Order: sequence, then C-alpha cells, then structure tokens
Amino acid sequence: MFMRTTSFVKTDKVRSDYEEIASSEENSVGKAQKYYDSNSADRYYFNIWGGEHIHVGIYFHENEPIKDASPRIVHMMASQVGLSNQTKVLDIGSGYGGGARFLAKTFGCRVTCLNLSHTQNERNESFNKDQGLMHKIEVVQGNFEDMPFPNESFDIIWSQDAIVHSSNREKVITEVSRLLRKNGNFIFTDLMQSSDCPKSALKPVLERIHLQSLGSFGYYFEVARKSGLKKGHLVDLSSHLTTHYKRVLDETQKRYDEMIDVCGKNYIDTMIKGLGHWVEAGKKGYLAWGIMNLSKIQF
Repeated sequence: MFMRTTSFVKTDKVRSDYEEIASSEENSVGKAQKYYDSNSADRYYFNIWGGEHIHVGIYFHENEPIKDASPRIVHMMASQVGLSNQTKVLDIGSGYGGGARFLAKTFGCRVTCLNLSHTQNERNESFNKDQGLMHKIEVVQGNFEDMPFPNESFDIIWSQDAIVHSSNREKVITEVSRLLRKNGNFIFTDLMQSSDCPKSALKPVLERIHLQSLGSFGYYFEVARKSGLKKGHLVDLSSHLTTHYKRVLDETQKRYDEMIDVCGKNYIDTMIKGLGHWVEAGKKGYLAWGIMNLSKIQF
C-alpha cells in the first residue's frame, strides 16, 4: 500500500501554524514567474521532471523512472471526483498541462489552464495543438491570487504542487471558493511541512525556493473552513515526496554534463544543492504531501 487516508483534526497547533503562515508571507508571484520563465528552468524541468508533467509522482519502487511515476498522481486525483464531458475544470498553476490533457482526453472535460509562466504556457499550447485538444483546453496567463473568471464558473478546480509559490495562500483558497459552483470540488496537492516540523528546520529548503513558509494539511483545512469549503478528505502520500526529490537528484547527477550544457553549471550546481536539502528534510519527516479533496456545500 502506498497511501494513507485520514480525516482532518483541528488543534491549537493548527491554529498556530495558520496564524504564523498568514503573517509571514510576502509577495513571491513575481519571483516565481521570473524563475519559471527563464530558459534554464524551462529546459531543466522539461528534461528532468517528466516532460509534460512537472509535479511529484507516485512511485512503486525507489528507482522508478520519473516519467512513469508522474502520471499516477493525476490518475489517482481524477478517480476521487466526478468527471464527464459536461464537467468544467480549472487547473490552477497548470505548468505544461499534462493533467489537463489527461482529463480532456480521458473524460472529455473542458479544461481551463491558469498559469503565470509565459514559457510554460507556450509549451502547453504546443502540446495541445499537437494532440488535437485546442477545442477542449484553453490556456490563460494569470495569477491564481486574482483569477479572471466570474463567480461559480467551474465544477472542479484542480491544482498540483503550485499553491506553495503563492504569496497569499489564503487568497488563493478564497478565490477557489468564489469560482466553484455549489457542490463542486477543489482537489489539489501541494508541497507542505509536517505538523510537527520544528521551527527553522526548513530554512535551507525555503531559501532555495525564495519563500518564508510552507503550508501544512492542518493549515489548508483551516483556510478552507474559513472560505466555505467543507468535507475535507485527505490521502497522505508524504513518503512519495522524498522519493521523488531523491529520484530528481539522482537523475540530475547522472546527467550532470548533459544538463550543464543545457542549463549552465551554476544553475545545475545550485539545483543539486537545493534538492539535497529537500531529500534531507523529507527523510527527517519534516515534509508532507498528499491529495486534499474539499467540497463547496450548498446550504
């Protein structure tokens, strides 16, 4: 078995995490956009992280290829929500659009991809065109803290490992609640810290991605409750986060000379150092990752 399902429990620790994160966040949208629009980042993620998918994967064994593990989380998430050719989906922080294309091809959904990186959006549109999905998928350049859509526009809002980059995660969840139709679902994964992570333990990790904090399962539950999202359901897949970063690190080191030619030595050396911090933090149990499935209930 590779997953653990649990329910949310609100504690004083959750409240403390929520208040600390809300007060410490600073604007990081511009930094994220600049980074992911860079040639080095685009070439690195496209070549190392699995092509169409640039998110954490589900691993059957620790040496499995990243490109085989990455689609599994998409399939697992899709199995937890009702999808059909009538479903309108919004994918926030859609990257290269691998998840959106799976939903469009498998279920016939109409998917809107919202993503702040022009470079990633161009790749996304190119893939959609090549696979004959331009009529099913719309790619919109934008920021998920202020989404350019009318209220109650979508049945499903979907996100994979993207909200971590927000400067105001509470605003993202508020926007999600605004855009969801009654009884709609918000299903997402994110890079998070564990509930018992010591203060300052993640400093090297946070410095690498220019953030002051990570969310947690409890933090997102509290934000969701305040935003009118209910029925929190969690599949804890934290062990796969460590495995994924270890695989990315191994692949980067294995292809070191090739990736230096593609991205530059400074970029790759910095990446290897940063990945090492993620692997170390994961092995110590300081990181968390899993599927959160929240519903907008009609009262």
